[in-house]
Amino acid sequence: MAMTDEQIERYSRHIILKEVGAKGQKKLLKGKVLIIGAGGLGAPAAMYLAAAGVGTIGIVDADEVDLSNLQRQIIHTTADVGKAKVRSAKETMNAMNPDVTVNTYRMFVDSTNIRELIRDYDFIIDGTDNFPAKFLINDACVLEKKPFSHAGIIRFKGQLMTYVPGEGPCYRCVFKNPPPKDAVPTCKQAGVIGAMGGVIGSLQAMEAIKYLLGVGDLLTGALLTFDALTMEFHKIKLPKDTHDCAVCGDHPTILEPIDYEQEVCEETAGRFDAPRKEE
Repeated sequence: MAMTDEQIERYSRHIILKEVGAKGQKKLLKGKVLIIGAGGLGAPAAMYLAAAGVGTIGIVDADEVDLSNLQRQIIHTTADVGKAKVRSAKETMNAMNPDVTVNTYRMFVDSTNIRELIRDYDFIIDGTDNFPAKFLINDACVLEKKPFSHAGIIRFKGQLMTYVPGEGPCYRCVFKNPPPKDAVPTCKQAGVIGAMGGVIGSLQAMEAIKYLLGVGDLLTGALLTFDALTMEFHKIKLPKDTHDCAVCGDHPTILEPIDYEQEVCEETAGRFDAPRKEE
């Protein structure tokens, strides 16, 4: 696949990098990334993946843009209030880079359809903000052997880790099971500083880009945390022993994704229906 003159100019700052080059940019153009959630994390991740020229990007979200979203969900504007988030995201991404094919899924996700949804993508980004969705995504990705980036933000703090099949622990290895319902506040209850989504969501995009390129060290086997008040990052090594994990261990007991019940934040995209692509 030869790049056009316009593409060579658009991606020139990538192409001059020895870690990318023309060959790497072509890998990005052929890459497919699915983002579950067009909110605080998914918005910056989607914009940077589109800008980078990732050829196919899927966006999953059932909600409409609300005025309270705009403090952190930078892919949407005031004029988009009331519009489906996936439509708003697609319009912003394609206005930035018409090279990119954006598949939109205005839907709720559950155990009956998530495996089908993620199957056609190379890398998954978890942009949700509730535990049921995170365990659902983790288990589906493990079962379908799909790499993914987990992240979470609340108040002035954020964290992320990356799962690659066979290369480190999954989310369930670390956190085992969702906490009891209402044990952990949602972002609506606790608040979140808007720029935190930009910091952590951009790092998720970076993990996806590195995976597609096959360069650098991914956050496999590690949890990266960030405290914005102290401006400190910490990289925590995760246990290497995954043998007893209920989903990725030697004798798994979880053979299908599970729907857990918990109150969710108004911006979450962790609720699903049948997989359908919005045109």
